[in-house]
Amino acid sequence: MNREEREDRRVRKTKRSLKNCLVRLMKEKKLQDITVREISDMADINRGTFYLHYKDIYDLLDQIEGEFADQFDAILNHYTAKELSEKPSLLFGELYPFIHENADLITALMGTNGNLNFENRIKSIIRERALARWLEQNYSEEMDQVGAFLSYIVSGCIGLVQYWISTDFHETPEKMALLTEAFITRGIHVFEIPGADPGSLAVMKL
Repeated sequence: MNREEREDRRVRKTKRSLKNCLVRLMKEKKLQDITVREISDMADINRGTFYLHYKDIYDLLDQIEGEFADQFDAILNHYTAKELSEKPSLLFGELYPFIHENADLITALMGTNGNLNFENRIKSIIRERALARWLEQNYSEEMDQVGAFLSYIVSGCIGLVQYWISTDFHETPEKMALLTEAFITRGIHVFEIPGADPGSLAVMKL
């Protein structure tokens, strides 16, 4: 390994350490209460090294969120609208294990001390990459009528993830995938049948 490769490896290790430290701290306190010194001390580096890689804590957080969002987006793009229409469990069967593998990160980003902008970013990805394509595949002539329904479903999916976080990931990824699919299926049933009881959505149990 040459000098350049060793330096690149050190940089990657340092940046990974800084990201991990911020995630750990965000599980304990709000972002505005975290300092660069605190992160640097935890990562066992000096503040100057921090500023070699990031402008401030918000820049560090933005890069963490961006990397997660890109991976999340890639999973949603694995499947076509037709595949999602025929078997939505394909998506959830891959998505929940991914969330579980990144439990600390998702808890920091979407938990009590999380970032609302990140939550909205994930909602946008879900809306645009999965549900909008799926709905267009099935309800192309009614797309102007499904905006509110789409927002409801997206918020419900995020709510289920937040519920999972609040239970310290008590349920298995497989069970959460089934619950989410049931939530969406029942929501579609209400949408397709005017007058159907939306309260039926509230009785779903794990």
